[in-house]
Order: sequence, then structure tokens, then C-alpha cells
Amino acid sequence: MDASTTALPRPVEVPTWKTLLSHAGAAVTAFLFIIAGVYKALDPDKFAALAQNLLVPQALSMPLAITLAVLETTAGVLVLIPRFRRWGALLATALLLAFMAYIGINYGTLIGRDCSCFPELKLPFGLTIDMRRSVGPGFFYGDAGFLAASIAAGLWARRAQGLRTALVILGAVAVFTGASYGVVKSKNSGVRAPESILVDGKPFSLQKGKVVLFFFDPFCGTCFAVGQSMAPLKFKDDVTVIGLPTSTPEAAPSYLHDSGLNVKLSTDSPKLRETWVFDAPPYLVLLEDGVQVGGIKHHEFDEEHVEKHVEMLRQMNILQ
Repeated sequence: MDASTTALPRPVEVPTWKTLLSHAGAAVTAFLFIIAGVYKALDPDKFAALAQNLLVPQALSMPLAITLAVLETTAGVLVLIPRFRRWGALLATALLLAFMAYIGINYGTLIGRDCSCFPELKLPFGLTIDMRRSVGPGFFYGDAGFLAASIAAGLWARRAQGLRTALVILGAVAVFTGASYGVVKSKNSGVRAPESILVDGKPFSLQKGKVVLFFFDPFCGTCFAVGQSMAPLKFKDDVTVIGLPTSTPEAAPSYLHDSGLNVKLSTDSPKLRETWVFDAPPYLVLLEDGVQVGGIKHHEFDEEHVEKHVEMLRQMNILQ
């Protein structure tokens, strides 16, 4: 038979509607997973605190945050590229199924708890995309929709190819995540405190020994719950705890009395907040010889689950 007349197999043509669904599913999946992954890379501490609230052991919460940051971002990038789309969709689907299974297994304990893997996005013209959510029936409806998008993206995508390039993308994402983690940690440690502040009306040096700075709002419910949880704790003899009201300093003595918290008091919160910038209290900083060596951020305090931050205080080795 003449070679010119040999019938060659034709590539299977995917109907237009399937191709469009694949593109739409890929766009939705990429948006969700890149946002979720980059969010974890830029603020791993916040997700680690969320993971602990979802019963993940504290020792595993930070490694989980870093791992998910890499995998989610990689899934989002791969699904955007047609020749890698099927691999990205498979990775996204596996992550969604694993998360849904974990929440389902622990549903009775986790119901009502925050399970937001996405930040609140503030857009131009005052627009806001708020995808924060809690464990409940709506969680499964939402993730089922995400799952449908990832399946649609991969189901009608062309056969994946170029494994080496895909691995390079994975490596690049891992490098970005590692660098981001290093920057975050460098910002949260090694910060030097001012030379001194006024404590109980007298100058107090922050450059010697261990000092705990506890910022609170006298009328904040979470601050009050945190104060009550700290009241029975016994700090080591070489640790000085200083309370710093962020507003209404005249109400600070009543706050200490009502919560039972017995600490020194300073009204130099504005001075210290030039060094430690945060939106709202409670906020805690641990100093050693004037340098920050630890702390607890606002989002790591939980009014309903105070044992979390109490355990964090124990790990700082400042309790008897």
C-alpha cells in the first residue's frame, strides 16, 4: 500500500462545550488554589493557628502550613497551563478530598469552628471578597462546588506532558514559599525593644532579663478571657509581665482587678506600638535582654479555646 494513502489516526476532537467547561473550571480552581496557597506562604503563622483550632497538633501545624502553601500554589499554577492542567486538577482534587474527609471524620468536634483557608480580599472601589467560613453543612456545599470545578478542569483537558518542567514549577514554588517563611520569621523575631518605658510610674529597662509585654483593651471580650486564663499561671521568678492597655488606660486597673491578672502596668503602649505594629489586641511579646524571642499574635488567641495560648506560653519556657 502506498504510504501516501495510509490512513493516519485523527486526534479525538473534544466538543466545544467541554473545552469551555474545562477552561472555566481551570480558571476557578487556579484562582482558589493560588489565593489559598500564597496566603499560607505569606502568613504561615495565621494558618498554623487555624490548623490548631481544627485539632492539628501544634508541632505539625507549621509544617502543614508550609506543605499546603507549596502544593496548593503548585496546583493552581499547573491547572492554568493547558499541557499541565490534568496534573494540576488531580492535585487540587486530591487536596480537596483529603480536607473534606478530615472535616467529615471530625465533624462532631469541629462544627462551628473557623475553617477559612482564604483571606478576605479587599479590592479597589471598596469591593470585598470574603470567603471566610466555619465548619457546618455549608462547608461541604462549598467544597463540593470547588471539587466540581477541579474535576471539570481535568476531565476534558488534553493529556499532560512535560514532567520535568512541571517539577521545575514545583521547585520554584517551594523556593518562593521557603523565602517567604524566612522573611516572616525574621520580622517576628530579633526585633529590639526601646531602651525603657514607664512601669507603674517609674522608668523600667527592657534591655535586661525576660520581659513579657501583654497588650490588651480593657473593654475587649477576648482580652478579658485571655487575662482570666493567664491569672492563675505562675511565671518564673526571672520573668516580668507588663500589661499595656491599648485604649482607655484609666480603665486598666479595673480590667486587672476583674480578670484577676496580677501584673505590672504601663501606659507606654503607643511608644511600643511604633515597634510592634498590629491592628487589634490581645497581643503578646516575649523579650530577652531587649530582643524579641517569641510572642503570640492577635489571631492566635482564642476566647473559647484558651488552652491554645496557654500551651504556647508553656512552650516559651517562662512558666513555673
